[in-house]
Amino acid sequence: MHILEDLEKRGLINQVTDREGLEKHLSENVVTLYCGFDPTADSLHIGHLVPLMMLKRFQKAGHKPIALVGGGTGMIGDPSGRSTERSLNTEEVVKGFSDALKAQISKILEVDKDENPVVVRNNHDWLGSMTIIDFLRDAGKHFGVNYMLAKESVSARIEQGISFTEFSYMILQSLDFQKLYTQENCTLQIGGSDQWGNITAGMELIRRARENEEEEVKAFGLTVPLITKADGTKFGKSAGNAVWLDADKTSPYEFYQFWINTDDRDVMKFLRYFTFLSEDELMELEKEVENHPEKRVAHTRLAEEVTRMVHSEESVKQAQKISASLFSGDLKSLTADEIEQGFKDVPSYQADKVDIGLVDLLVNAKISSSKRQAREDITNGAVSINGERQQDVNYVVSELDRLEGKFTIIRRGKKKYFLIRYN
Repeated sequence: MHILEDLEKRGLINQVTDREGLEKHLSENVVTLYCGFDPTADSLHIGHLVPLMMLKRFQKAGHKPIALVGGGTGMIGDPSGRSTERSLNTEEVVKGFSDALKAQISKILEVDKDENPVVVRNNHDWLGSMTIIDFLRDAGKHFGVNYMLAKESVSARIEQGISFTEFSYMILQSLDFQKLYTQENCTLQIGGSDQWGNITAGMELIRRARENEEEEVKAFGLTVPLITKADGTKFGKSAGNAVWLDADKTSPYEFYQFWINTDDRDVMKFLRYFTFLSEDELMELEKEVENHPEKRVAHTRLAEEVTRMVHSEESVKQAQKISASLFSGDLKSLTADEIEQGFKDVPSYQADKVDIGLVDLLVNAKISSSKRQAREDITNGAVSINGERQQDVNYVVSELDRLEGKFTIIRRGKKKYFLIRYN
């Protein structure tokens, strides 16, 4: 199947310049393409996964992808999709973010592959040394103000106000495309749906800068759709927070759980977007969703595939182990790291490493509202320690109840967990 056919079948094409010409170009050439990632934080989030995977899909089809970290454009800020001006970070902060993104992208896209590796570039290498005179003479002269005002990323901000700095962002991104076109024969830029104006502006700069040359200009643009969830909420958010690709920001277990909890109405769409499963496999999973939704086979496969790609096979097994332990109540098999991940969001209490009566611990940790309530909870069988029910009101929580010497997990009722941490 042609790469464009596959992308269309998966619903991954929003807009494309000259669809027929691009198909022919991809069929007849090994095409170099790029996608940019501005360093607005020290990690990408799952909203960046589709463009990342687009690079990987083209790589698998035999083409040459470039992941461009925006160390230069990140100093300015893209107005696309925003109603207010961005706060500018210092050069040191942007450099730190850029280095972090380069390492993250390199891991996910396997840049060390021997065959057809993904290349990672930083546009600060050429934008950082450009003078204002060069910028105005070599790039600015090719952009009419009316042309720029007509772009949605700019026009949407006119009433609220836009600085000259952000107004100029389009030219900087256009310079990226021109630079890669000239130096690396990069003829295709891909991006999110909000990047259409910037992408087509880059194509226009390439054309205008070479209009006196005899060689035919071949430059194309392609955008992926904005991902929405069936319930209308923004994709990529979990409990109000971004789902990050950095394991220190969003643990592999949290990451795995995000995908497991995908709405039934979204799971097949996400499998097409975020995995490389064949159409035959996808059809089988679709049947499972229709006939046995309670088994969540498709959800599990989605969580496994994406967690494996972003983190590792070990992370998948660890997430599954934590999930199984929480479901079965077998908590003693968990390591300290797995406890940290699985109980990250439950209430916790810092305790001293001394023996303490269970009743006193329940009150001190605010698990039970009073000693009377604590005794009642214990005798009623509502309290478990590390997965084992404890009904002795005189029980003393000791060193034997500390998992790896660091934690005790208390459960009150069926679902309310509390984590006791020891100094």
